[in-house]
Amino acid sequence: MRDIDVRAALRAVVDSYFSHEPGTIRIEELGILNGSSRVDLAVVNGSLHGYEIKSAVDTLERLPSQVEAFSSVFDTVTLVVADNHAPEAAALVPRWWGIYHATEKPDGSVKLHLHRRPKRNRAVNPVSLASLLWRDELIEVLAARGVMGMRNKNREALHQVIAHTIAVDDLRSTVRSVLKTRENWRSDARRM
Repeated sequence: MRDIDVRAALRAVVDSYFSHEPGTIRIEELGILNGSSRVDLAVVNGSLHGYEIKSAVDTLERLPSQVEAFSSVFDTVTLVVADNHAPEAAALVPRWWGIYHATEKPDGSVKLHLHRRPKRNRAVNPVSLASLLWRDELIEVLAARGVMGMRNKNREALHQVIAHTIAVDDLRSTVRSVLKTRENWRSDARRM
């Protein structure tokens, strides 16, 4: 069972689950924390949900650092894990993360079984969350709140200003709104 097989099954589940929610977008390989980490699939609608795949041929070596990165940004996270990694992987992720077990069917396709539903992340880091926005978007968000004179600031400074200007729940909503209306996505962002 390879990543591509698990990814195809995950796309089908996500597309089916969120097809009734207008304005939802699905983004593959979304870079977070200024590109230092990538989540396999992200869904943006009324929440920001990340999905990380660990297929049978993957290792769990990067999972602890991915847990830290993804937990700083996403409202909910789900690990999609092959059975051979399931017990070890479950011990490495927080209890609020969801878990799908991926099993191979006789025809070679992959079936996902819900093992644990995700819960809401209560510890989003506002600076990390702000890092999902592009520089021009950061400046626009601040200007809309009356914070001017930001054009000469670098992205990291803008992340700090936003994190200290906007309450975290408002920032969550703002980031989701900007991501959903962003026009210049890579070609693999799909609107549902």
